[in-house]
Amino acid sequence: MLEANETYFKQHQEPLFSSHMLDLSEESKDDNIATCVKYFRRMAPLGIWLEMEIGITGGEEDGVDNTGVDNSKLYTQPEDIWDVYSALSAIGPNFSIAAAFGNVHGVYKPGNVKLHPELLEKHQKHVSQKLGGASPKPLCV
Repeated sequence: MLEANETYFKQHQEPLFSSHMLDLSEESKDDNIATCVKYFRRMAPLGIWLEMEIGITGGEEDGVDNTGVDNSKLYTQPEDIWDVYSALSAIGPNFSIAAAFGNVHGVYKPGNVKLHPELLEKHQKHVSQKLGGASPKPLCV
């Protein structure tokens, strides 16, 4: 799909698709980030937005079953967000980070979902501190 986007851009000076989402959350954090960096380097010059997922989701979807995963794995850590932000912001500003905060996909047992959106605020504060505190919400565009 990215190759088609590059071809279209060469012909029309605009991308065929305005964004791509990469869900490599089942990969290791380092592999996930490295792959996103690889693709974002190609996407950024075309003005294409990247949404990347970091952290795993509970439930069962598309043949991936995380119903029995350790509960702590369902919550992205602030250090993970910083690693993603550092890697992608060095390339361009057009990206979003889909962090896991207890969210689930697909099939799951009722009552097992424990969302913690307050973690997203902790991620903002962590990145803000890493950047010297100039912006209270550096992860928002």
